[in-house]
Amino acid sequence: MKNRITTLFNIRYPIIQAGMIWCSGWELASAVSNAGGLGLIGAGSMQPEVLQQHIRKCKAATDKPFGVNVPLLYFQTDEVIEILVNEKVPVVFTSAGNPAKYTAYLKSKGIKVVHVIANLKFALKAVEAGVDAIVAEGFEAGGHNGIEETTTMTLIPMIREMVHIPLIAAGGIASGEQMLAAFALGADGVQIGSLFASSIESSAHLAFNQAIVEAGDGSTSLMLKKVVPVRLLKNPFFTKVQKAEQSGATVDELKELLGKGRAKKGMFEGDLVEGELEIGQAASIIHEMKPVQEIFNTLISGYLKARRNQLPEFD
Repeated sequence: MKNRITTLFNIRYPIIQAGMIWCSGWELASAVSNAGGLGLIGAGSMQPEVLQQHIRKCKAATDKPFGVNVPLLYFQTDEVIEILVNEKVPVVFTSAGNPAKYTAYLKSKGIKVVHVIANLKFALKAVEAGVDAIVAEGFEAGGHNGIEETTTMTLIPMIREMVHIPLIAAGGIASGEQMLAAFALGADGVQIGSLFASSIESSAHLAFNQAIVEAGDGSTSLMLKKVVPVRLLKNPFFTKVQKAEQSGATVDELKELLGKGRAKKGMFEGDLVEGELEIGQAASIIHEMKPVQEIFNTLISGYLKARRNQLPEFD
């Protein structure tokens, strides 16, 4: 499966594991890289010194390329960037902020830079900033999401028409068949989150993993649009947010309800009542927790089978 993404990152398969908060530690990232994809450590839930420890453990666990996802709106970003440079991390994915701030600096240090976007406007800004590739993340994705609610099936061809650098599709992808569909739409690779969040190597709490595999149709929804849109698994905290929004709660009231550490409480500590459970729509098609290597085997076999299948003919 050699293409622009495998060549850019020097990996076997054009499969990237999303750098999710509270799920994407060194164990998951190294397992994905060892399986032939690109594993990402999620810096968004780590203090700088903790991130440095995860990077060093990842280096010890794999001799393959890996990367770090950095939400640019988080505090201590300058310190995080310096750690990435000093530790010689080969790939950095940036999100939730202006890519122009760090892209040139990171590239001057020999680091590949990818930026995550959810609309055409920010895709063009990312290209202008000089990134090596773009992740176009559709409405189906978990966690923080685009307020436009553009689906992956619409977003990928829209971005592909206007952007000519390598393009990675994200949002709702959890099977080899969906990978093939993303490539047919113009993507060069896929970024997968929910499927890896539920893996054995995920650093998420077992209770959260179990909630993912038990999720069904309609189990998630995009919430907190007045603050920062985020796709959540429905639970008692979700219901509180929903009632507050329906009653016309202000931004400040919603922020007070959200508080601090809510995602850690749910995803890392396993509080399924009061915790914030960030996950994508793909949770509805994930039915068991698997090790990363088995996930890769299933993804590749599904992709190859779908590609071999005879497509319908039209007169």
